[in-house]
Amino acid sequence: MPTLDPVGEYLTRVWRDGVYPLADKLGVIMKLPPVQPRSRLGHEAAKWATTVNRFDDYNEAVFRAFFERGENIGEVEVLVKLAEQLELDAEELRRALTQREFEEHVVADERAAAALGAACGISWATAGAASGAGSCPASMATRSKHPAATRSSSVRA
Repeated sequence: MPTLDPVGEYLTRVWRDGVYPLADKLGVIMKLPPVQPRSRLGHEAAKWATTVNRFDDYNEAVFRAFFERGENIGEVEVLVKLAEQLELDAEELRRALTQREFEEHVVADERAAAALGAACGISWATAGAASGAGSCPASMATRSKHPAATRSSSVRA
């Protein structure tokens, strides 16, 4: 399945009507990225970061890279560079991504998020649960089906 056109009508409308209002409400900087990568590797890198107790730092770095700077978080080198900037073991991350060490975990998370009703593009996940959605209307995105949801975010592959 091809990725969406970053300047097409659909993404422009979704960002105008859903993402930008939610970002304003939450006080975060978000720009429509110039690329629409497959983000599963970004999720796998975030899973890896949990194994070194740096999920929050790494997850924030991934989001800033994608939503503030428009970097392609579907590329191993981009994810490895972020690990280097945080003084994490970049080669360990490269190995984990190349060998797809965390792919099954990410797929399981996607299934769990779908079971909780997180069917839109940006889903929030905390403590193994997922909820909310950023590419839906802002009012929907702020409703949670799980009390633990609201802290950190991950882009669905």
